[in-house]
Amino acid sequence: MNEPLPYDPSQLRDRAQSIISNVRELSQLGWTPATSSNFSLRLDEAHAAITVSGRDKGRLVEDDIMVVDFDGRAVGRALRPSAETLLHTQLYRRFPEIGCVLHTHSPVQTVASRLYAGQGHVRLEGYELLKAFEGNSTHEMAIDVPVFANTQDMNVLAAQVDALLDRQSLWGYLIDGHGLYAWGRTMAEARRHLEAFEFLFACELELRKLGHR
Repeated sequence: MNEPLPYDPSQLRDRAQSIISNVRELSQLGWTPATSSNFSLRLDEAHAAITVSGRDKGRLVEDDIMVVDFDGRAVGRALRPSAETLLHTQLYRRFPEIGCVLHTHSPVQTVASRLYAGQGHVRLEGYELLKAFEGNSTHEMAIDVPVFANTQDMNVLAAQVDALLDRQSLWGYLIDGHGLYAWGRTMAEARRHLEAFEFLFACELELRKLGHR
């Protein structure tokens, strides 16, 4: 068996502090209930820092952030990463520019995932805030945010995400009855995408209440 590649401990400390401070804010918004959700930052071309499974995301400390390789295996410490680690590492492996992956469970995201699961996507069209997504410069466009069926088999779900990424450029997707994955090149960009999705899904849900969808 090949020895695991080394990573820079100072980078891990830096990434851990970034995850802790940002995730505490997301927890205060009510987007990470009951130890749910998971968050990661790229360390290098072979490793990511990710939240340990089962922790209260509003009370993370440095020991709650661990290192995994891009096959989702723990590196350095015998801790259990999130069950959904492969959904993070597949993005880092596929896109060298991706530096951060955020997964939350807000009520808005979860309700939207249930309502739109049957059609397989949420269409977001004509909103000014579409310009929050990297690469978009106008409201005169539409994006279809995929909604994947929920499963406990992460290999199956990761393969479905990979197949869609072969055909479509994305900054996020929903999982039915579950929540949202969003990512970006940096923590700041990933948060911008996450917050834009949250706002736009809330708008779509409100329009449905008013009978416009």
